[in-house]
Amino acid sequence: MKKTLMVAALTGVFATAAHAQSSVTLYGLIDAGITYTNNQHGHSNWQETTGSVNGSRFGLRGAEDLGGGLKAIFTLENGFGINDGTLKQGSRLFGRQAFVGLASDQYGAVTLGRQYDSMVDYVAPLTLTGTQYGGTQFAHPFDNDNLNNSFRINNSVKYTSANYAGFKFGALYGFSNQANGFANNRAYSAGASYSFAGFNFAAAYLQLNSNGSLASNTAAFNSGGAVTGDNTFFAQRQQTWGAGLNYTFGPATAGLVYSQTNLSGLSGIGAGASGQTAGVGGFGGSSAHFQNFEANARYALTPAVSIAGSYTYTRASLAGTRPHWNQFNLQTAYALSKRTDVYLQGEYQQVNENAIVNADINGLAASGNNKQVAVTAGLRHRF
Repeated sequence: MKKTLMVAALTGVFATAAHAQSSVTLYGLIDAGITYTNNQHGHSNWQETTGSVNGSRFGLRGAEDLGGGLKAIFTLENGFGINDGTLKQGSRLFGRQAFVGLASDQYGAVTLGRQYDSMVDYVAPLTLTGTQYGGTQFAHPFDNDNLNNSFRINNSVKYTSANYAGFKFGALYGFSNQANGFANNRAYSAGASYSFAGFNFAAAYLQLNSNGSLASNTAAFNSGGAVTGDNTFFAQRQQTWGAGLNYTFGPATAGLVYSQTNLSGLSGIGAGASGQTAGVGGFGGSSAHFQNFEANARYALTPAVSIAGSYTYTRASLAGTRPHWNQFNLQTAYALSKRTDVYLQGEYQQVNENAIVNADINGLAASGNNKQVAVTAGLRHRF
């Protein structure tokens, strides 16, 4: 009888130990607000918005300790609109992230699935559009550099290094998954960052091949390549690179970011992050070029109150014209708790008169002229 009780007790101990070596976490964020826009297709508008700063999502994140500093990891992350409950990212179940892989404390991680590119991983955290201090509506025009994460990379294999005294690097390759079309609708990306004594530096590169819906690439577009259904540009090739730095001193952080996107075989501009922006077409397979210059700063007035702002100047060569944008952004947020905050933010965008496109703050419908103003009061909850 004593032996039976001892075996049962030991079995319970080992089961508890085995259970402690693996974990699955449910997490998420909900962002809802009321937005006033002075001009959407020629009319002012009051609307309930979702994800004006951070896209609403929930996800599952798990890890299993395999011993020797090695573990199996996975993430499944869904994006949705809190205002109507619909799925985002092209109605995918796990459209924000979906990957599985192995991670080593010493050598880094290798993961496979639908994942972020290196511009998002390394450069975006130095901007305001890639953080909680600005997000969706602070994006550069059309989110042309993907720093607001308008699209992810399907069929991707990704390496992320360990942290070597503040230095991190990584690379990603997204397969076309197309027979006899290895290079058609594929993607690759690489980046690195370094942090030291309050300074943060980062640089990254992203290339997409045949990620558009030109007639010659329709089959690749529909076959489930590296970027399908949520891409920003319909083009034969997109090359994007960027670099930035910021410095934190006490409660303040200030930074500068530069990014550039070159397009060849451009046939149109897609819907972007929110799916609300009207598509722009008629470029006839031309080339295009965007340059973005962002200066940003944020300051913690108290542990509960923050203020952040940025200015972005964008110039482009687009269908034989040279539009340029000026956008001013400002946000203040008040933390009701560690997980819940309220925010108020505003944006003003102006594109030069007689440009080929109108003003178009990311995540909202385009203006009917060259200027647009938006103000949002919102609530965010994390779990």
